Amino acid sequence: MLEKMRKVFIEKFGNGDSIQEFFSPGRVNLIGEHIDYNGGCVFPCALTIGTYGMFRKRQDKKVLCYSMNFENKGIIEFDIENFTYDKKDDWANYVKAVIWAFGEKYGLIENGFEFLCFGNIPNGSGLSSSASLELLVSRILIDEFNINIDMIEAAVLSQLAENKFIGVNCGIMDQFAIAMGKEKNAILLNTDTLDYKYVPINLGNVKIVITNTNKERKLSESKYNERRSECEKALNYIKKERNINNLSEITSSEFENLKNLIEDETCIKRATHVVYENERTKKAVEALEKNNLKEFGELLNQSHSSLRDLYEVTGIELDTLVEISLKQKGVLGSRMTGAGFGGCTISLVEEKCIPSFIENVGKKYKNKIGYEPSFYIVEVGSGSRKL
Repeated sequence: MLEKMRKVFIEKFGNGDSIQEFFSPGRVNLIGEHIDYNGGCVFPCALTIGTYGMFRKRQDKKVLCYSMNFENKGIIEFDIENFTYDKKDDWANYVKAVIWAFGEKYGLIENGFEFLCFGNIPNGSGLSSSASLELLVSRILIDEFNINIDMIEAAVLSQLAENKFIGVNCGIMDQFAIAMGKEKNAILLNTDTLDYKYVPINLGNVKIVITNTNKERKLSESKYNERRSECEKALNYIKKERNINNLSEITSSEFENLKNLIEDETCIKRATHVVYENERTKKAVEALEKNNLKEFGELLNQSHSSLRDLYEVTGIELDTLVEISLKQKGVLGSRMTGAGFGGCTISLVEEKCIPSFIENVGKKYKNKIGYEPSFYIVEVGSGSRKL
């Protein structure tokens, strides 16, 4: 792939001198959904699929961007001293966003650059192609412009870029998992404190299978921000009696005694999901550490039910995939992963059963939904890095 990218880079930007190569992974969240912006614990891991980037510094102030995933967009150009969000610049707005966020904290970079990228994460799948791109650009800025920060700070700046420049009120999980990913480990992350620990993923003869609904969605145009607002509303009701900063600070038993303070039925449902999902995440880590894959799988199933019934972010495509998946031989658990409203499911499947799983789920899903899903058997990889 890198050889092909290098050829395209030379074709678009001229000679092959001084090209630097980078990689930034996608991520999947094993459990702990829609609680990263509620101060809860999440359990993501970086993947071996992601976004490759090629970079070369220029002597002027221009940034030239080209994506092999969006060839019809051509080369997108902007000036580092004068740029704004522009819808027609599409994916390159994420490049701008990170430069802007770094600039807010550390000042403008002194030169422009040429940048080519290619991602093998399906766009709109919920595997964080946007955060992968953000951390790719962050890694480039750190390495090539000698910005002396660690990757946790890079994750925080990338989140700022998405929140303030792109306009999506995402939590820190995606950026953190991609920045700090470690091969064969997931990360238990407290999104309130950013305390984290690596947890080895030892699944034996079980594999992680990601199934993409192939339903088109855009996170910034979904109901993501609405859900966040509903959680904030629930928190404000509880704050009348308890001095807390986020919903995940309270246990499920405490919540049962406090939920009568919430005067909105919808907000009660959202908050119930958050509190119980936070506890499920901690239980899931304990199950994995005890090598109890059956319990781990059951917690995934409970997570999906909660996201469907209480948080209402699944939809017919994701629910159909999970329902079919759980009827297949060798499946320990299945749930939606990511923001929802389309995107992907994650299933734990015994390796010997994967061929029949893919055949049966693919066929039954197409019969009901009208088009085929896509399947990815994924490995847990490392974080953003220079190659």
